[in-house]
Amino acid sequence: MDNWQQDQRPGSPYPQARPLGVRPVGGMPLWARLVRLVSIGVILVAGALVWQWYRGGGSVHDTDAEPRPVAARGSLSEAENTTIELFRNASASVVYVRPIELRRDPFRLNVMEVEGAGSGFIWDDRGHVVTNLHVIEGASAVKVVLADGKSYDAKFVGASPGNDLAVLFIDAPSSQLKPIPVGTSSDLQVGQQVFAIGNPFGFDQTLTTGIVSALGRQIKSASGRTIEDVIQTDAAINPGNSGGPLLDSAGRLIGVNTAIVSPSKASAGIGFAVPVDTVNRVVPDLVRHGRVVRPGLGIEPLSDRITRIMGLEGVLIRRVLKDSPAAKAGLRATVADRGGRPVLGDLIVAIDGKPVRNVDELLRVLDKYKIDDTVVVKTRRGDQTLEFKVKLGPISSS
Repeated sequence: MDNWQQDQRPGSPYPQARPLGVRPVGGMPLWARLVRLVSIGVILVAGALVWQWYRGGGSVHDTDAEPRPVAARGSLSEAENTTIELFRNASASVVYVRPIELRRDPFRLNVMEVEGAGSGFIWDDRGHVVTNLHVIEGASAVKVVLADGKSYDAKFVGASPGNDLAVLFIDAPSSQLKPIPVGTSSDLQVGQQVFAIGNPFGFDQTLTTGIVSALGRQIKSASGRTIEDVIQTDAAINPGNSGGPLLDSAGRLIGVNTAIVSPSKASAGIGFAVPVDTVNRVVPDLVRHGRVVRPGLGIEPLSDRITRIMGLEGVLIRRVLKDSPAAKAGLRATVADRGGRPVLGDLIVAIDGKPVRNVDELLRVLDKYKIDDTVVVKTRRGDQTLEFKVKLGPISSS
């Protein structure tokens, strides 16, 4: 054979071929033994490098780690100190309103208590608390939690659905009641800083800040009445803030947070507050009478829908109340003639020169006056245009 030699092992009948010049070493080919030695060397070197890396600066752990030195803070800014002081002073006047509604489980017929969340504020040291009507509406019981955590059962005093305001009473010691300072809303300016304190999503004593975004807005109350001169703010208002105070930078009440505009029902930077001038006019009536006593004419109007169907614009008088200011002034109601056909009464079109196109506008115009003020009521009676001097009287209203 040219390149192979026969290797006859003792006892083996078969010859075994091997390449010329290569001899087995210890029963293993030489090339395999070399590979094995090289592999062992690589592993040893790699292990040594890993150990050095772990013991040295390459480790993710540092056994000598210590706390960082604290940088000097310096004094708080004047604006921060003002906000902190405002919250300290005003938060004691803000309460957590917890309406409790009883519901029956439709499957088990068990009665369950479902608890809501809202806000409010202390009106006086006798125990009167102001909140939104929609916060407590439908509740079978209401609890009021003060800033110190003490809870009291609340009694309903009165409400004004047209302004979405309600007054509650808690029998708490006057020493624990801090009435909120009351400001004005007629002199507010767009851009003025405002602060809201409430219980958004049940997180009580939450402070948010913003500015007056707009003034003179109109929103609809739960009863459908228009609330005038509403304050718009970008301070974060969320569910649970309703009924809480909106404050100016002096910590005075300038509005009651009432509504938001948001597709997600969370703050979108557009919140609304009932102006404090309205609150300060409505709440004393609720405390005294349980209802709002407004200046009025003493009439019952025909509905706007029917008036429009008739092609008329204004407030058509359906009924004049007996001995009312309107009756004394000579205003006429709608009556039926001998054939049963309606004879239209006076159609009110203006009050003191201010146009009146519907019932809502009539109420808004009259809200600007006080009881015993005299106004000029302009009406249309058939083809005639008439004017009557009417001394406004107290009229119970929503």
